[in-house]
Amino acid sequence: MTATEEFVLIIGMMLVTFGARYPLMALAGKVALPEPVIRALAYVPVAVLTAISVPMVLKPAGSLALTFCNPYLTAALVAIAVAWFSRHLLATISVGFVVFLLLRVFVVCA
Repeated sequence: MTATEEFVLIIGMMLVTFGARYPLMALAGKVALPEPVIRALAYVPVAVLTAISVPMVLKPAGSLALTFCNPYLTAALVAIAVAWFSRHLLATISVGFVVFLLLRVFVVCA
């Protein structure tokens, strides 16, 4: 692929992305959304985070790994417990990372 083709490809992707997003942004302040839609939009961040993290936690090497030898799964379960009981974001992230790093360094599963 030549530099010109790459440039045209990038411009084309920019136009498609802009064309798909601009109409919604242009109408954002002009159209009143129904209350059920506004309530449903509150769940979007949780749904996106779940969709990104669950496959990485359950399938770190491409196949399902539901054992405690999977440091991603173990650290995620510990982080969920910390989040449930403490309701503190920084504590949840810190404990999750520390547990993950300790498992990666010190636990060897055959």
